[in-house]
Amino acid sequence: MTAYVLRRLLALPPLLVATSFIVFVLMRSVPGDPVDAIYGEKATADIRRQVTERWGLDRPVLVQYGIYMKGILTRGDFGESYVRSGQPISREIARYLPATVELTLASMFLATFGGILLGVRAAVRRGKWDDFLGMAVALLGVSVPVFWLGLLLLIAFGEVFAVGGAISPEYSIPDRTGFLLLDTLFAGEFGAFLDVLRHLALPATALATIPLAMIARITRGSMLEVLGSDYVRTARAKGLAEERVVMKHAFKNAALPIVTLGGLEFGYLLGGAVLTESVFAWPGMGRYILDSIAARDYLAVSGALLVLAAIFVLVNLAVDLLYAWLDPRIRYG
Repeated sequence: MTAYVLRRLLALPPLLVATSFIVFVLMRSVPGDPVDAIYGEKATADIRRQVTERWGLDRPVLVQYGIYMKGILTRGDFGESYVRSGQPISREIARYLPATVELTLASMFLATFGGILLGVRAAVRRGKWDDFLGMAVALLGVSVPVFWLGLLLLIAFGEVFAVGGAISPEYSIPDRTGFLLLDTLFAGEFGAFLDVLRHLALPATALATIPLAMIARITRGSMLEVLGSDYVRTARAKGLAEERVVMKHAFKNAALPIVTLGGLEFGYLLGGAVLTESVFAWPGMGRYILDSIAARDYLAVSGALLVLAAIFVLVNLAVDLLYAWLDPRIRYG
């Protein structure tokens, strides 16, 4: 196991460097000039030259990338948001990231819990009406675009659940962790905690729909394979209760594909948060990225995408290690 962990850790730095380089180059390749975004028609040739030299935009891309990574690795400095706010990008990321992580984790919980329940039920009741109904719901969930579902939820439940932002304006909660659910609990504001849940319900549901459907289908297929195995038939022949056979013997061995899918779905949720946050005006990284793109603040976009990509890589590393711990064939293969 130790050798496997070391191999995975050694592969991590090159992967992060490659990811950061791709993000940086893509942002430098986007059409448009940030000088025009700041000064508009006032961007004279002299102003353009001064700003270009100040930000190093006249240097080769590799040189710009080297300077950029040196700042990140030595000082944690992603640069300044030179178009929108003039603030350090690291400070803005620290401000917006907790809301996105909170939304992603809530969606992940709904998707995993609901998908497993739906998939296990469909497998146990194979060929029955609830199997067909569950898989029809899963197929519908995979087919519906997130932004369209978000709009439907707003229309249908906008008066029941709170929409717009993460908490109502009447609440003033001290910022201790950046995570509103935790901050409201630390402050002893149970009413504010419920208010955050009301704001979180619709975007988390919209974002969780596609992962829930995929987890349900994977769970059903994996459970059907395990339920037909010899040791499950032996457990039933011994007279064990059906619930114990399903959950202790069958689901325990069917869970490995779900663990793998969980890491991929976390990455999807991070990406899907961009659209979801826009629909529900959720104050997270998705809105920050879209606002930065609209303002041509490419340095801010690069920093935000790099952080999200690093989180995705680290989560998948954790999933790989968990998978190896659960299945010895992986670490000894």
